[in-house]
Amino acid sequence: MMDLLTFENFTSLGVLIFLQAVLGFDNLLYVSIESQRAPAESQAKVRRWGILIAIGLRIVLLFLIMSLLDIFEKPFFSLDWTGVIEGEFTFSTIVFLLGGGFLMYTAVREISHLLAIEHLQEEQSARPAKSTSAVIGMIVLMNLIFSFDSILSALAITKVFAVLAVAIIVSGVMMLVLADTVSAFIERNRKYEVLGLFILLIVGIVLLGEGGHEAHLAFFGHGVEPMAKSTFYFAIAVLVLVDVIQSRYQNKLTLQRAHEQRSARAPFVAS
Repeated sequence: MMDLLTFENFTSLGVLIFLQAVLGFDNLLYVSIESQRAPAESQAKVRRWGILIAIGLRIVLLFLIMSLLDIFEKPFFSLDWTGVIEGEFTFSTIVFLLGGGFLMYTAVREISHLLAIEHLQEEQSARPAKSTSAVIGMIVLMNLIFSFDSILSALAITKVFAVLAVAIIVSGVMMLVLADTVSAFIERNRKYEVLGLFILLIVGIVLLGEGGHEAHLAFFGHGVEPMAKSTFYFAIAVLVLVDVIQSRYQNKLTLQRAHEQRSARAPFVAS
């Protein structure tokens, strides 16, 4: 036990907690948006149970990956249509590809729903209702998909199970603390839901890129290249900055129009 209480392990734990927090942002965003598909009275419970179940399954997944790392790294099948499509698919690359594709589908579907102006008068009924258990299931499933990326990244830092498990628990508690706050913010500021969906869309692209690169996937002789983490965070920063500037500019235009309307009415009031 005392072997775990070393400076190296404490340093690794600090790095892992920071890594889990950064990589968990998109996961928290998905939880906040997906939980709104549940009945209003159950949304807080959905977020809480979805995250708690996912924490337990993450630790189980961590144990399995560490125990069966060789199996996870062996190709399940390969494609060898020379000059058209080539690649070797392991379990993790399949998860990345399916998860990225599903995340992109979810983001595009929700964006399309937001643009369906014919349903503006029936916004609540237009959004397909989901049962509490179905939403919890989706949150847990996507949490596990996000977990593959974070766990594989964490294993590059340390292979001490206790340190990795503590980092997962701490990041999960942080998600529990912030989930209601983020969901309430999105609910009060629905315009940021669009921003969140586009961030999830980019995350889906990142997962597809990582999965395709790890599978050595190539189309017509051109290999799939992953998006660099710095590029991903830069793209997110630009999206947020554009949204903030656009919101402030829209507020300025609203105030300007209101001032012009008051000025136009002023002569009639004076007369």
